[in-house]
Amino acid sequence: MKCFVLYGVALALLVPATASGSGRLRDYGVSLGVMKTGRLNAITDVKGVRVGQVTLTDKPDMRTGVTAIVPVGKNIFANKVPAGVYVGNGFGKMAGISQVRELGNIETPIVLTNTLNVAEGIAGIVEYTLEQNGCSSVNAVVGETNDSGLNNIRARYVSKENVKDAIRNAKDGPVEEGCVGAGTGTKAFGYKAGIGTASRVLPASMGGYTVGVLVQANFGGVLQIAGVPIGQLLGKYEFRDRIMQDVDGSCMIVVITDAPVNSRNLERMAKRAMLGLAQTGGIASNGSGDYAIALSVAEENLITGQGERYESSVLKDDDMSGLFLAAIEATSEAIWNALFAAEDMTGYKGRTVKAIDKEKAAKLILKAQKATGLQSEDTIK
Repeated sequence: MKCFVLYGVALALLVPATASGSGRLRDYGVSLGVMKTGRLNAITDVKGVRVGQVTLTDKPDMRTGVTAIVPVGKNIFANKVPAGVYVGNGFGKMAGISQVRELGNIETPIVLTNTLNVAEGIAGIVEYTLEQNGCSSVNAVVGETNDSGLNNIRARYVSKENVKDAIRNAKDGPVEEGCVGAGTGTKAFGYKAGIGTASRVLPASMGGYTVGVLVQANFGGVLQIAGVPIGQLLGKYEFRDRIMQDVDGSCMIVVITDAPVNSRNLERMAKRAMLGLAQTGGIASNGSGDYAIALSVAEENLITGQGERYESSVLKDDDMSGLFLAAIEATSEAIWNALFAAEDMTGYKGRTVKAIDKEKAAKLILKAQKATGLQSEDTIK
């Protein structure tokens, strides 16, 4: 997979992380979707979900890291989590998904890192799992994007110890976004991007379930925000000089809900996450690895023991549409948050990737929304 960057003078070697709730798109008063967010508007709004990140920026050419998503607050190998996977475009390296598709569950945390460190992601997960369990087989789930524009990816800076640290340090509460963890060296739509997260809560009449999303954004297209063609209005999109030039990259999308959903319908939720990516202007280009994995952490559906037989309670197909919309909205907003939380970054060979002009972009969106009479509090009850 390719990753292209803008070239410039080195401005800073280290870029501070942005905490969830600070420097995000909603902070500008922009209306995003019709569903209410969770308290933190983050994947950790789903009870029990934790996120850990290791950011590696110690050297001038080191702009990479690890993001670990731990879906339940108990031993996941002994309490496997129902899961479904959808591949939007398969020019990527997401390890472990064939077993997820076969058995309909995951048994480890999910780790995100860069393309050439997937092996270390697997090794870290395996060692972490073996330390806790007397098992002889582990299916590690590891996703990646290519951060070679800002990071000296051939140096393979991520270690299995970094992976284990990210898992062990995972916590609930606010999630760092932007230039952190696996998003340290990534970009999207020609701008600095990174890790982003968001959540949605269904109305009580639809079960009151929560859907949380976390993304590692590193892909191309023509940026749209809340239906406004920001890429065109700002005069910046990656193939404006030649159609289909420099649009390759990847996006990893993790969707987690507390709704009791089986693996078949989780795959359907993962498909809808790709619709959320499309809403941002992403095109899943030829060289893009775009993967979505969806999990249900409903306590009654965790798979204990050997998992040959277990009783479950799952939503009917007719009850899935609200969760579909929640996955779409949260995915789009997570990607926009990745862009708005990111800052300018300089890395490998002095290359610099600029962040989006947040003030200018927000003004354009608010102007469009004002013209339609849309208010930020226009959400379903």
